Amino acid sequence: MRFSDKVGMAWSSLWKRKLRSLLTILGVMIGVASIVTMMALGEGMNRQSMEMIEEYGGLRTVEVREGNNQTAKNASSGADNAASDPTKLKLTDNTIKTIQEMGHVEQVYPTLEFQAVMQSGGYRLGIYGGQAIPLEVLRDMKWEFADGGWPNKGDELKFVFGNMVIQDFEDSRGNAVYWNTGRVADVDLMKSKMFTVFDTEAYYASQNSGDGGRTAEAGDDLEGADGEAPGAATATPAPKKYMIPTAGVLAGSLEDYKEYSWSVYCDLEALEKMYKKVFKGKAIPGQPVKKNGKPYPELFYSKLSVIVDDVENVEAIQKEIGDMGYQASSNSEWIAQAKEQSRSTQALLGGIGAVSLIVAAIGIANTMMMSIYERTKEIGVMKVLGCGLFDIQQLFLIEAGMIGFGGGVTGLSLSVLVCLIINKITGAMTAVIPFWMYFAAVVFAIIVSMLAGFAPSKRAMSLSALEAIRNN
Repeated sequence: MRFSDKVGMAWSSLWKRKLRSLLTILGVMIGVASIVTMMALGEGMNRQSMEMIEEYGGLRTVEVREGNNQTAKNASSGADNAASDPTKLKLTDNTIKTIQEMGHVEQVYPTLEFQAVMQSGGYRLGIYGGQAIPLEVLRDMKWEFADGGWPNKGDELKFVFGNMVIQDFEDSRGNAVYWNTGRVADVDLMKSKMFTVFDTEAYYASQNSGDGGRTAEAGDDLEGADGEAPGAATATPAPKKYMIPTAGVLAGSLEDYKEYSWSVYCDLEALEKMYKKVFKGKAIPGQPVKKNGKPYPELFYSKLSVIVDDVENVEAIQKEIGDMGYQASSNSEWIAQAKEQSRSTQALLGGIGAVSLIVAAIGIANTMMMSIYERTKEIGVMKVLGCGLFDIQQLFLIEAGMIGFGGGVTGLSLSVLVCLIINKITGAMTAVIPFWMYFAAVVFAIIVSMLAGFAPSKRAMSLSALEAIRNN
């Protein structure tokens, strides 16, 4: 018997018993829809967890900070080298080159964290963790702007503000404006004139000495009122202020937290030029100095961001960098915990949905068994005419497979509709059906249906031809 003949006979048998076949398919449909929807909810939870981790530094990012004797003791160079050369485990361009040459590393870029004080009218902003990053890297991040944008290559220093930075402004007496009153400072980050002090140590020294923040000018008389020597009980002159324009303000409300919300950003190259202008050979706040108090000729980066080609290689790269003596950290532990939690959740939700499919499988077995009892004489005639036992078994298995296919396709369609409704109500991708599940759900339904029909098909094979023909 040809396979096409078997398919035709199976379809004809199901069509003769339309109501029973429809109810059986309905059971499979509900079972498949339950499993797919539950798995989609688990996948949605997993993706939301990954997005949250991405907000806190990325899934493929290893953050590297300078090493010390504690981290260097396991490095091949040893702690002694780090102690004899204080710059040994600092982050430099050579460090970037070394890490870039490692396998599975796509990109390495530096960040120089800077400090500054900004003043606008009667308001002040202390910047304690500003981020100076190469301009090309900032542009690749593709962050959205509420106003303005990134500066152009070669521009003088310009700042880009996160959407929540406005909350950190203080009044002239040092009181937080937003956190005390619930209102933001009367400062337009794009249009207000803002004066920036980079020499924060001198700034706070002048504030504490009672100079009132007046900027020292050339020709000022630095002697005391009674002619005492300079520096004897005199006010510390305030450092020079610079008017730094704003390039842009990143998008987001005061409650909309993003990875960039609380930081001030600028081009690393532009900040280095400004530092050379401001400090002119003096020590830069936050930068190490030699034993004689003089600064090093180069700037040392605060951290490096290492982008790995695949999440699976993050831990290996992190360990390799750590073995060099640097402090390396990543979100790999969070990722592992999130994946484990996702697997557990999906298994639980999938198990709940599987109960419906088990009930549907019982219904398929019942339908097939009833079909065999109703077609006993037909089976006997097929055997007398020389139809093989495996042909008879395949005939019933094909019927079961058709029920599974119909239930799988309709169940998948129902689950897609349910997921769309859930996402519409929640306003987020709460339920996500992975691409592979569209194929797997239908195949799984067919396999379960054929397994449910296997015992009835064996029953059909074992019927005696003569007894089946005599059966009324």
